[in-house]
Amino acid sequence: MPMEKFREILRLHGLGYSQCEIARSCAVARSTVQDYVRRAVGQGLSYESLGELSDGDAKALLGKGQRQSPSPSEQIDFEPVHRDLQRKGVTLALLWQEGLDKKQWNCSYGGFCRQYRRWKGGQNLSMRQSHTAGEKVFVDYCSMTVAVYDPVLNQEVKAQIFVATLGASNYTFAEATESQSLPNWIGSHQRALAFFGGVPKAVVPDNLKSGVTSACRYEPGINRSYQDFAEHYGVAVIPARPKRPKDKSKVEKAVQEVERQILAPLRDQRFSSMATLNQAIRERLKRLNARVMKGYGLSRQELFDQIERAELSPLPQRPFEFATWKPAKVSLDYHIEVEKHYYSLPYSLVQRQVSVKVSEHQVEVFYENRRVACHERSKVPYRHTTRPEHMPPEHWAYKRQSKEMFLNWAGRIGPQTLEQVESIFALKDHEEQAFRTLKGVQSLSTRYGGQRLEAACRYANHFNLVGLKRLRSVLENNRDSYVLTATPDPAVSPTADHDNLRGQTYYG
Repeated sequence: MPMEKFREILRLHGLGYSQCEIARSCAVARSTVQDYVRRAVGQGLSYESLGELSDGDAKALLGKGQRQSPSPSEQIDFEPVHRDLQRKGVTLALLWQEGLDKKQWNCSYGGFCRQYRRWKGGQNLSMRQSHTAGEKVFVDYCSMTVAVYDPVLNQEVKAQIFVATLGASNYTFAEATESQSLPNWIGSHQRALAFFGGVPKAVVPDNLKSGVTSACRYEPGINRSYQDFAEHYGVAVIPARPKRPKDKSKVEKAVQEVERQILAPLRDQRFSSMATLNQAIRERLKRLNARVMKGYGLSRQELFDQIERAELSPLPQRPFEFATWKPAKVSLDYHIEVEKHYYSLPYSLVQRQVSVKVSEHQVEVFYENRRVACHERSKVPYRHTTRPEHMPPEHWAYKRQSKEMFLNWAGRIGPQTLEQVESIFALKDHEEQAFRTLKGVQSLSTRYGGQRLEAACRYANHFNLVGLKRLRSVLENNRDSYVLTATPDPAVSPTADHDNLRGQTYYG
């Protein structure tokens, strides 16, 4: 193609025209436009910079000059090309151009792609899966278990072996746990990411109940605690489809390697704790990651260091705190029960369904995905943790009642009222039994005023009258206005003689 036409292609490309529009304008194939534009971009050429180059120099720079075809004996080593393709943003076009610059090959881009496809088709099938570095980690459990005998408890536990492997490098992590329960499942994920030293974009688990609540091919349900873990680490959980092991073939192979290279050699050893078992697994895991893989010519450790370590996102600064979730219904006393302890919620949520998040130190309650209460976790059974702001106003007023509160109120009314209140408390076995009576006494103060109540208490105290009913009677009959005088002692007062008194001689 004449260089004038190439210059026009580059000029129109710089003006923002599409490849189809440029092809129609220059009367060439769109693939030709695509090829020349790709070569120019790879060399950093612009329409303005072409003006400083001769046609021969421009053709040589674009790889369009005279060149020899590679001899049949000349073979391109595509293994490093295949490895580099797994890095984020790396394409065959980029690698082809870099090879031209380094004079590693002297072929067209189309010929380079055809040779790569032929090479890739002759490789092991496991290499046909392309995984971008730092994109996915695959997790699963081994079918084999390891017996751990506890001499103190005199019992044997079948340890479960958790395996995680990164997609691009096959770098593998393995550890033993007591079970496949949710705390162990998430704990193994945390330790695996710490082992890798970073976080990939996604986690691909099997449809284990600890992680997936409903195994569906199209819309699998993720356990709420597992979802919290994913949000904390900034990863996506993409469960494998049910009965589709190829979705997680990487970890299927890793599980096989762990069983053959780690668990089988340990079959005759006796372990008395999970710690000793995991120490033995770590030692053999290091050897597994250091073994050279046939299809790659590198070990898992070397491949991880070359292409994947730098692509992982950093670990979060704050460690993840495991928590479980449970539904609950707010009872009429605006409390919910969590492990036999009762926690308060705003009284407006009575009879509503809420979600409860229980961690080691906290109990958080959510209504419509909004946190409405947070309590420090208590393990004291059959007790209540109640916040004042959660109570209705009338309940809060009643809760604030105390002996000191009523005595302070009575003292502000006057000394006679204080004496009457103390007498009411003295008649009761428990202080709280007097609260209702004293609330009634306070209502008398509201109705008749503090001055009349003080006078009524003076009258009642004078005649040893104690209680709400007597005070109400005094006020209703206006006895609080009586002028009280000292009464004579009945033991020394004389008795008047009259006909109705029979006297002591009558019965003689």
